Amino acid sequence: MGSNEYDIIVVGAGHAGCEAALAAARLGKKTLLATISLDNVALMPCNPSLGGPAKGHLVREIDALGGQMGINADRACIQMRMLNTGKGHAVQALRSQADKIIYQNLMKQVIEAQDNLDLKQLMIDAILIEDKQVQGVLAETGEQFLAPCVILATGTYLASKIIYGKLAYDSGPNGLRTALKLSDSLRAAGVKIMRFKTGTPARVDARSLNYARMEEQAGDTQPHFFSFLSTERTLPQVSCYLTYTNETTHQVIHDNMHQAAMFNGLVEGVGPRYCPSIESKLMRFADKERHQLFVEPEGLSTSEMYVQGMSTSLPADVQIKFLQTIPGLEQAKMMRAGYAIDYDCLDPLQLQASLEHKEIKGLFSAGQANGTSGYEEAAAQGLMAGINAVRKLNQQEAFILGRAEAYIGVLIDDLVTKGTNEPYRMMTSRAEYRLLLRQDNADLRLTPKGRELGLVDEQRYAVFCAKQTEIEQGLLQLRTTNIAPNQEVQAKLATLGTPPIKSGINLLELLRRPEVSYQSLVEKFAMPRLSASASEQLEIQVKYEGYIKKQEKEVEKSNKLESKKIPAEINYQEIKELGLEAREKLIARRPLSIGQASRISGVSPADISVLLIYLEQKRREKNEI
Repeated sequence: MGSNEYDIIVVGAGHAGCEAALAAARLGKKTLLATISLDNVALMPCNPSLGGPAKGHLVREIDALGGQMGINADRACIQMRMLNTGKGHAVQALRSQADKIIYQNLMKQVIEAQDNLDLKQLMIDAILIEDKQVQGVLAETGEQFLAPCVILATGTYLASKIIYGKLAYDSGPNGLRTALKLSDSLRAAGVKIMRFKTGTPARVDARSLNYARMEEQAGDTQPHFFSFLSTERTLPQVSCYLTYTNETTHQVIHDNMHQAAMFNGLVEGVGPRYCPSIESKLMRFADKERHQLFVEPEGLSTSEMYVQGMSTSLPADVQIKFLQTIPGLEQAKMMRAGYAIDYDCLDPLQLQASLEHKEIKGLFSAGQANGTSGYEEAAAQGLMAGINAVRKLNQQEAFILGRAEAYIGVLIDDLVTKGTNEPYRMMTSRAEYRLLLRQDNADLRLTPKGRELGLVDEQRYAVFCAKQTEIEQGLLQLRTTNIAPNQEVQAKLATLGTPPIKSGINLLELLRRPEVSYQSLVEKFAMPRLSASASEQLEIQVKYEGYIKKQEKEVEKSNKLESKKIPAEINYQEIKELGLEAREKLIARRPLSIGQASRISGVSPADISVLLIYLEQKRREKNEI
C-alpha cells in the first residue's frame, strides 16, 4: 500500500470514530482516523458523564466485546453511582462523572499507540465513489486517501450551526470547525440527509457557587466499574450538587421566550424529546413549579461546572439572568453560554443491520451521523461498524447482534428498521428482553462473541473464564450441599431472618428466598468465597431463574420469526393481499426476516400472515421444481 492507501478510513474521531478505528486496527486492517482537529479526539462537548439507564448497559457491552470506552471511563472517573438500586437488576445501571480532559487525553494516547492506525488532522470534503462503490475520501488540502471502506462518524459536525438568541454562525461544538462540504458530497451520491438539533447548557465557575444552598450528591463509597477488567479507582472522587428552578426562574424565561432560538425560527433541526431545553420544558410541563438541576464538575483541573437540565438557546445575557435566580447560583459567573446546534445526519433507514449503506458498497455510518444522541450510542455503533467493515473486507458474514442478545442489537435494529424522526436515545423501555440484557451479565453474553471476532485478548478472556468457572462451581456446590431440619440448621436460619425448613433442601433452594444472600451462606454454611462479580451473578441467576426461563421462552418464540428469512429478490408488488402502506414500507426497507418486517411501523399482523403464506407457497413451488 502507498502512504495514502488504507483498508479502512474513519471520518471523525468522536466516540463512534474512536471505537470504529480501534476495532478495525486491532483486527489487522490498515486504518486511517481523520479528524477536523487533533483536539477533537474523544471530545465530550456536552455533559461530562457516561452511563445511566440503558446507556450504562451499552458501555458494559462495548467493554465485553473488547471495546475501549469502559476502560477509559473508569480511568477518567471522578464519581461513580449505581442507579435504580431500589429496583430490579434489569434496570440498575452505572453512571459516572468523567474528567473530560483526562478522558480525551487517555483515548488519544490509546489511539496513537495502536498498531495499524494512523491519526491525522484532516477536513474531509467528499467521499469518493465510483459505480456505487467507495473508493476513498478527498481532503480540503486536495489530498486523496484511498480505501474500499469508509466509516462516517461525523457526529454533529456536518454543516453544523451554533445558535443562541439571534446569534447564529457556522461552527461545530465548542467553537470548533464544521464540515461544510461533506453533506453536499453525500447528497450528490444519493444519500438521504436529515436535519437534527441538540443543545447544551451554560458552564459556570465553581468558585462563584454557594454549595450550602444546594444538596450534595456524593458518589457510592463501594467502587463500581464499567470495564470487567478494572479493579481500582485511579482518581479522587468528587461530589455533584442538586438544586431546582423556581417561579422567578420560569418568569425570566417566559419573559424572554421570544428571543429563544427554538422559537424565533433560527433552529431548523428536530430536537431530542428526551433531553429538552429548559424552554421546551416550560412549554410542555407548564404545571410544574420547579425542575431539578444537577451541577456537575467537568474535571479536576478546571473550574467549569455543567448545569445538567438547563440546556438553552436563549441569549447569553438572559442565561446569566435566569441562572442567578437558582439557589446556590445567585452569584454564578458564566464561563460558557449554552447554545443549540443544528447539524446534518443520515436517515438510518438507508442502512443495513451491519451499518453499511444499502446502495453504496463500502460506505458505513455510525453514531450521531445516524440520528442518535449520546456518547454511548455513538461508541456502540462505531464498534459495530468497525467490526463489520473488517468482515466485509474479509468476505465474512456481517456480525449482527439480535434484540435478545444485547442493547446494541436493540439500538441498531430500531435505527435501521424503524428509523427515527428525532435524535434517538437508548432507554431500557426499548428492550423487550431487558431481564436477559442486564448490565451485570454483559460479559457472559458477549465476551465469547468478542473472542470469536478477535477483539478479546488473552488477558480479558482469562478474567472472563475465571469468573465463569467460579459461577459454575458455585452453582454446583449449591445444588449438591443439602441441609436437614435439625436444631443447628434451624437456629442458623433464624439468625438469617428466614422461616425454618420442614424437610431437607439444598442450598440453591434456600438462596431463592429473598432474605437470603450468597454472602450469608458463606458465613453460615461454609460456602466458598467468590469474587464480588461472580457471587453477584450467581445470586441473580438463582433468584431470577423462573423469570429468566420465562423470558427465554419468549425469545425462542421470537427467534422463529427471525429465522424465517425473506429473499432479497422478493417482489412485494406481486403480493396483492398486502396493504398499500405495508407494501411501500417493505419495498423501501427490504427487511431481512419476518421478525424484522413485523417491527416496521405500518406493517400489520395481517400483512405478516400474508407474507408467511406467500413465502410458504414459493418454498413449495421451488421444491416441486
